Amino acid sequence: MDVDGPLDLGLTIGHLRRGAYDPRYVIDDEGFWRATRTAEGPATLNLKGTAGGVRARAWGPGAALALAAAPALFGALDDPSVFEPKHAVLREPWRRMRGLRLGRTGAVVEAIVPSIIEQKVTGREAFRSYWSLVRAYGVRAPGPRDLLVPPAPHVLAELPYWAYHPLGIERKRADTVKRVCARAARMEEAAAMPIADAYRRLQAIQGVGPWTAAEVARDALGDPDAVSVGDYHLKNHVAWVLAGEPRATDERMLELLEPYRGQRARAIRLIEACPTPPRFGPRVKLRDIARM
Repeated sequence: MDVDGPLDLGLTIGHLRRGAYDPRYVIDDEGFWRATRTAEGPATLNLKGTAGGVRARAWGPGAALALAAAPALFGALDDPSVFEPKHAVLREPWRRMRGLRLGRTGAVVEAIVPSIIEQKVTGREAFRSYWSLVRAYGVRAPGPRDLLVPPAPHVLAELPYWAYHPLGIERKRADTVKRVCARAARMEEAAAMPIADAYRRLQAIQGVGPWTAAEVARDALGDPDAVSVGDYHLKNHVAWVLAGEPRATDERMLELLEPYRGQRARAIRLIEACPTPPRFGPRVKLRDIARM
């Protein structure tokens, strides 16, 4: 598959992996491997950068759909030339990261389930819970790599809330996962909607707020303007990089990002490559919900 302009697969799709031990993904000498569900069944997709673009291969009942969705996934439909750094501090990361594209998976439920699990907990805690969920209820992916396809939505919807507890997921988040998965077809429709309508569809589910919707819109829908309002760290990182302010509110973050409206998600990716603000308090300790 040809790509017009520079492309760095690692920068573009590497963030989709929830930590180094995400059982849905492998990165090796053969490139980037992804296990997913499609409307025609499970699939494993392999992407490897070449001199002229990307080599894509797929296995399983959903292979044809995975291949058809691959260009959108690795950002072949994205146009980075529309972005212009407004702050001098972003010019160097923009130069270094010219291969960054904003892609979209098109898989709404696969994005929203881990995003719900990441609500109000540390990244490490959320990753550990999600890995456990996939290992407990996922299925082996087709193809030559040892990967797991995420659990089917109906499986997660039918689990009793207490089945999530040993995985480190308390009832509030478990109930939200169950509600989303019970309406999986409605959630997947968001991928074909205008972005404003898609946000409304996502947030119509109790427990899915602006932060979760933005996380899903960035990864599944490819929204170049997604901003995760309510994120514990992001507002401070944006303020530190763009204004030298170690602490900020969401309102201040949005004010600083206003020059990038329409491309705020791309600006945030560059900001995340810059130094983080100083810490003024103790780190949040990991909780063991399974023992509570």
